[in-house]
Amino acid sequence: MSFTVAIVGRPNVGKSTLFNRLVGKRLAIVDNTPGVTRDRREGQGRISDMKFSIIDTAGLEDAMDGSLEDRMRKQTSLALNEANVALMLIDARAGVTPLDSHFGRWIRQQGVPLILVANKCEGRTGIPGLAESYGLGLGKPLAFSAEHGEGLSELYDALLPYTKINEVGDVNERICNDYNDDEKNDANRSINMAIVGRPNVGKSTLVNCLLGEERMLTGPEAGITRDAISTSWLYNTREIKLVDTAGLRRKSRVSEKVESLSTSDSIRAIKFAQVVVLVLDSQDLLEKQDLTIARRVINEGRVLVIAVNKWDLVKESKKTLGTLSDRLQKSFPQARGIPIITLSAKNGRGTNRLLPAVMNIYDLWNKRISTGALNRWLEGITAHHPPPLTSGLRIKLRYMTQAKTRPPTFVVFASRPEKLPESYSRYLVNALREDFKLPGVPLRLHTKKGNNPYAQKK
Repeated sequence: MSFTVAIVGRPNVGKSTLFNRLVGKRLAIVDNTPGVTRDRREGQGRISDMKFSIIDTAGLEDAMDGSLEDRMRKQTSLALNEANVALMLIDARAGVTPLDSHFGRWIRQQGVPLILVANKCEGRTGIPGLAESYGLGLGKPLAFSAEHGEGLSELYDALLPYTKINEVGDVNERICNDYNDDEKNDANRSINMAIVGRPNVGKSTLVNCLLGEERMLTGPEAGITRDAISTSWLYNTREIKLVDTAGLRRKSRVSEKVESLSTSDSIRAIKFAQVVVLVLDSQDLLEKQDLTIARRVINEGRVLVIAVNKWDLVKESKKTLGTLSDRLQKSFPQARGIPIITLSAKNGRGTNRLLPAVMNIYDLWNKRISTGALNRWLEGITAHHPPPLTSGLRIKLRYMTQAKTRPPTFVVFASRPEKLPESYSRYLVNALREDFKLPGVPLRLHTKKGNNPYAQKK
């Protein structure tokens, strides 16, 4: 049986450090800067044999004016609505602050059982704060150190009464946990889909639109999202794990440590995704940074789909779309035919076309072509356009097979593979894409020396 735990408290008391400790991985970004966490992050926590869902929340601020801090507080309120018990953290080294007292009263009004955790109690410096926390009137505090893992047995005992509250289904995990075997293509397996792009292009708004709820924090401020947040979602009975990422800026513009950590988190999301949706702003199409992101996705061999957001603001739609298609064609000939979906995440217009496009190209990414079909094709293609002569001798392409899918990867056995020009390899890849109907999918072609490896030895 499982239950849900929400970690709450004012900024910089160690909530994300505790979250990472309980899930056993460095999932949440941790830094001494207050207010690093903004969206709520979910994971699977564990202490010994006890398992539970756990939600990391933004630091609570006393704001009710529609500001970013106010919207962060509302996200925390949503997390408390889902929780069976809340862990309220205070910084024992700093002592009890007026903000701790204020939010202690606020959390009690939410009607959620509360366990007070005095964090940073390692050493003697936390003792006065631990004693002071009794004055909050929230019950006996637990002396704890999220950084060093001290106090876990006491936390286990405090959570024990909630172990039989309700059973919770699958919980969101880090995206890399689901991407281990390239060759499996189980229809019931979840698809990891990362939403990436520059800051303030509408990534979180698009995620919220797809989910049909205000799951991600949004607003006019650039760079609101910092962690890569994974959320499970069902599309036509197929589970999709949507990963909202922080905006990626040019490396030269990234100066703050927190933004650098967010950028690393987003790059990891691309690496472990299967499908990457690159969100563009229709008013500022394909900047250099957009091309850099797209190139990274293609080089990783992932499925790339372009989503042009704020399309309702475009006046000459046909001309703009043509310009975008031409530029993509020239910039990424190795993935010619990348699908482009125009939409408006704010009003939902066009978003219904995104997932069908994703599923279609995902199926192509998993496509396997039989060895017989490939060798018949190779015979025809070399007869029409044979490999060039080198040192007076013609390179012989003897045999071809598909080594793997995700992305489709092919091996050609040649008499002198090191002499095969790059231009001829590109010709083969383009012909493969055209003849076997693989638009928009990154293809890989390797050449090896040798005869047909499956030919019977005499």
